[in-house]
Amino acid sequence: MVLESSEILIRQARKDDLPALVALFAADALGGHGDTTDPEAFPDYARAFAVIEASPDQTLYIAECGGEVVGTFQTMVTTSLTGRGSSAMIIEAVQTRGDMRGQGIGAAMIEFAIAEAKGRGMRRVALTSNALRKDAHRFYERLGFKPSHLGFKMALK
Repeated sequence: MVLESSEILIRQARKDDLPALVALFAADALGGHGDTTDPEAFPDYARAFAVIEASPDQTLYIAECGGEVVGTFQTMVTTSLTGRGSSAMIIEAVQTRGDMRGQGIGAAMIEFAIAEAKGRGMRRVALTSNALRKDAHRFYERLGFKPSHLGFKMALK
């Protein structure tokens, strides 16, 4: 079953969405980010939310269906001297609730982000995906993304 786009509301996340967002990330065994629903960790998430909320260049979104948080993603705008000083939107932390995958929620979220980027005159939209997420790679390619760069990370903690 694929949900109608009219059944999916995409809006900016609010602080009261945090428990549902944390649960989404904690349920992701493949991501390996160490997310947890342990109440002792909640202040860490609240601090991060405050930083994102205060930033003019970052926005955290949720996808809502039937009043429930069923997905999330974050956008960041970066401007560089390359491309004659143009700006680009980076899409990060894309997550759809496990029981809701395959219903068009991920596509609705990505299409929303692309429309936002176009509306703001961005030069491009970029995202990264864990190398192990082969299904996600096929999904992004179906939406028109091309694998063009090789990314590197270094853990500092």
